[in-house]
Amino acid sequence: MFAVSAVSIDAQDPLSGLRLGERPEPGHDGALPPGWTTVTVRAASLNHHDLWTLKGVGITEKQLPMILGCDAAGIDEDGNEVVVHSVIGGLGTDEPRSILTERYDGTFAEKVAVPRWNLLPKPPELSFEQACCLPTAWLTAYRMLFTNSGVRPGGTVLVQGAGGGVATALVVLGKAAGYRMWVTSRDEAKGARAVELGADAAFASGARLPERVDAVMETVGAATWSHSVKSLKPGGTIVISGATSGDRPQAAELTRIFFQELRVVGSTMGDKDELAGLIRLCAQSGVRPVIDTVLPLTEATEGFRRLAEGDLFGKIVLTNQPGTN
Repeated sequence: MFAVSAVSIDAQDPLSGLRLGERPEPGHDGALPPGWTTVTVRAASLNHHDLWTLKGVGITEKQLPMILGCDAAGIDEDGNEVVVHSVIGGLGTDEPRSILTERYDGTFAEKVAVPRWNLLPKPPELSFEQACCLPTAWLTAYRMLFTNSGVRPGGTVLVQGAGGGVATALVVLGKAAGYRMWVTSRDEAKGARAVELGADAAFASGARLPERVDAVMETVGAATWSHSVKSLKPGGTIVISGATSGDRPQAAELTRIFFQELRVVGSTMGDKDELAGLIRLCAQSGVRPVIDTVLPLTEATEGFRRLAEGDLFGKIVLTNQPGTN
């Protein structure tokens, strides 16, 4: 089958380790683990996790080649339209918790193997391209906002760094839930697009805000950390799910954190029940993932290039057959 794989690791030139070509189908030797099944992938979306894998984060050369891709929507062995939850194991099982591409091949292929438990029904209201955006970036945003922020509808939430998959998801979901959503961006055009999506205001990165906020959604890391801490009301919350600019800020802001009684909450992905809730929310409310570009799987290199350069607004989706978003 055709697949997109990491074959080598290079922190400085991650795309040099990307290979497109034939790989064995999962279960080709008749040896799927008990309780596992295969899904014919119709659409899969790119995440920064895929770039980190090519840089060697969370994986070693010994585990390569590894088919990339965390997210997918497709057809199961019984002909059902499904969404794949990409977190394998955990929850009291004997299987250590991992995300697809960390221990098992991912979704940038014609087929992917996962535990049957990891499959959720895809509602007819969502296309395959839309549904495949949900299990990583959108699920991360859902958990950040609704499980970990502690903000009630009507509260103000600041999203650092408009444009990425998690950031756009935060804006759309937050607005649907009744939050006042503010964003920051180094790119004025991306800030303007966030406002078009529903953000109430966009500010330049590091700008002084009109007032302090109830919570900050932090995925940028070192470059915005001090601004995030200083933007919070006393008792406010920073929810952090990434650090694309690095994880070592110049100042930890510890004095401000304890004096203002701020909360710093780590947030990673989400569980199957949360993904089910996110899927229902999208199906019932009309909320739809923001898709920047849909490319055939054979043009995955272009999608990776755009992701690496930050040349996108929303999700990049790879399809195994022509589709629309």
